[in-house]
Amino acid sequence: MKNKKIFNDPVYGFVEIPQGIVFELIEHPWFQRLRRIKQLSLTDYVYPGALHTRFHHALGALHLMGQAIEVLRGKGVDISDEEASAVCIAILLHDIGHGPFSHTLEHTLMETTHEEISVLFMEAFNRQFDGALDLAIRIFKNDYDKKFLSQLISGQLDMDRMDYLNRDSFFTGVYEGVIGYDRIIKMLSVHNGELVVEEKGIYSIEKFLIARRLMYWQVYLHKTVLSSEQMLIGTMGRARYLVKQGKDVPAPDSLKFFLENKIRKEDFDSSPDELLNHFARLDDHDIVSAMKQWKYCDDKILSFLSTGIIDRKLFRLEFSDEPFDEKYIKNKKEEILAKTSLNSEDLEYVFYEGTETNSAYSTVKDEIKILFKSGKTLPMSSIAQHGIQTGAFTKYYICYPKNL
Repeated sequence: MKNKKIFNDPVYGFVEIPQGIVFELIEHPWFQRLRRIKQLSLTDYVYPGALHTRFHHALGALHLMGQAIEVLRGKGVDISDEEASAVCIAILLHDIGHGPFSHTLEHTLMETTHEEISVLFMEAFNRQFDGALDLAIRIFKNDYDKKFLSQLISGQLDMDRMDYLNRDSFFTGVYEGVIGYDRIIKMLSVHNGELVVEEKGIYSIEKFLIARRLMYWQVYLHKTVLSSEQMLIGTMGRARYLVKQGKDVPAPDSLKFFLENKIRKEDFDSSPDELLNHFARLDDHDIVSAMKQWKYCDDKILSFLSTGIIDRKLFRLEFSDEPFDEKYIKNKKEEILAKTSLNSEDLEYVFYEGTETNSAYSTVKDEIKILFKSGKTLPMSSIAQHGIQTGAFTKYYICYPKNL
């Protein structure tokens, strides 16, 4: 026990963290930054308990990875100590590339994905730790011959999903999202180098898929959550527009850098450490601090949006199973223009439209494979008596101010 640290997780109870490089990574300022990034962005506007962070989630996923390794080793799967350490590092750092408010601002502050930034952080850590993350990076990139290790990090039954569904349902209080993560992990095995689920785990997989679909519509794509997130994107867009116009937009230096510069993935090629250090200084607190100032700025649109988010005066969002009638959209826009001093060019900041798609189960990515006692494996979608909805369900939305 003296070689491990223990912390009390509200979801799993007492969890052990191994000493050594894993603990050193957790202690690093870049990782500690995840304490200041909420896992579910603005979802606490609907579910007040949803205040857990990316830090919570990363440690939870690490804990589940340790359980999965133990189970697989117990079934005779060859996982060396080096591979076990590498896959634990990879799952620990899988979300380190998230910026403020997680997915909401992912393509707003920078033109790149959080997965790409996570790899850049891993590579920077690798330079700091003299190549100790070489194998972890290969596994994260799915560039290692043991495919099942990569599937534990990014796949239909990865430890990322296992933790976030379990954790998000816990903190939101949406118990429809509770999954039997412990039984699913116990049913994992490896067949022909790929991760599979033993036949006894079929019903747990069904429950997992149903819970995931319910969590998306009830939590992640809840219309009030989506409304607040669209407003936040609009706020950042307006702030960047004003900066480009030469206006003085007060903001913490960490945020101002990204308002003044649109950073792309290729920009990291020339100065990765400099840009990563800029990014590592940025978290939810910078965005909230800026909006508290913008409430009182001269620009009416930026002030209106910032006030709406800070004071929870959120836009109305309408969902539809079919595309909205163009005449209906036109009338809404004309109503906004008639009641305000805005012009048509300003509408993009106060009127949003788009689509959201959710599928219970995807057959595009590596399917969940069931291992039968006979030794045969079948993809979950082909098991007739366990028909899983594989189609994607799309909802259309428009979002606009309730009161003008």
